[in-house]
Amino acid sequence: LGGDSLSVTPLAAGALRVSQDPGEMWVMEGDEVALGCQVLVAEPWDLLRLEWVKDVGRGVLCAIRLRPTTPMAPTPCTPHAPRLHLAWYPPWATLSLRQARGDDAGHYLCRVTLEI
Repeated sequence: LGGDSLSVTPLAAGALRVSQDPGEMWVMEGDEVALGCQVLVAEPWDLLRLEWVKDVGRGVLCAIRLRPTTPMAPTPCTPHAPRLHLAWYPPWATLSLRQARGDDAGHYLCRVTLEI
């Protein structure tokens, strides 16, 4: 996106392991971008909260609660962000960005919380 890179950060913690793919990518304006977030949980779980954040500290782009075996087809994140869609096909959550623009460049983080 205009010479800027789009990067993601991997996380790992105890019984919950989250990894992102790709680690870094270059995108042309107008392209569609797909960022993957793999969620592996060592023990049975009922509910996860998954959030995609751009440039940590600037707020949540997309947030959803997920169940371990209930897939979710691509769904718009919010009515105010129709270019962002989130899908869940266990164990992968995918954030899709349609028609990338220059101001979409930044660091994207998949943040997962196990709810109990």
